[in-house]
Amino acid sequence: MNEHNHEEREHTAADLRASHAARAESAAARAAALSRYVEQHGADHAADHSGAVWKAAHGARVAAQALAVLSESAPDPAADSRCARNAAASAAQAAQMGQVVDGDAEASALACKAALKASQTAGVAAGAKYLGADQELNAEADAAEKAAVKAAENAGWIRPGEDVPSVATGVRSAEVMAMMHL
Repeated sequence: MNEHNHEEREHTAADLRASHAARAESAAARAAALSRYVEQHGADHAADHSGAVWKAAHGARVAAQALAVLSESAPDPAADSRCARNAAASAAQAAQMGQVVDGDAEASALACKAALKASQTAGVAAGAKYLGADQELNAEADAAEKAAVKAAENAGWIRPGEDVPSVATGVRSAEVMAMMHL
């Protein structure tokens, strides 16, 4: 490999990192906002939503862990896309808990569906065949993430301009890291 090809490959990895990192950050912020929403609104209902509160908080923690792992490692499109996929999957779990708390609300059902689509498209982009490097799949995943954010705003789970709650990542055990394929 000559020097020019090496520089081009690093530039591509850095560009891909920026895309994956932005998507992971958005999904982690969505999960954190949902965790706060579920915690606040779960107590408003007669049904016991303690399980939903725990699952939403867990989703936010795992999304924060995926984002932390991405920020601590060297650019690697395959690993970076797995982090974005993991953050999106965790945000989808939190969205499901938002729907549990909201019951039959149509906006919540649509937001949950959008979160699942964001998770699925991120999973395809990170798949073994593409390893996070396919620009078209990454663009689809980016668009799905933006749609998930918009749907979460429409459901009232996210309020534009509101600070994203901080989420402690907790201890990252070897088991969790293996589960996340990192």
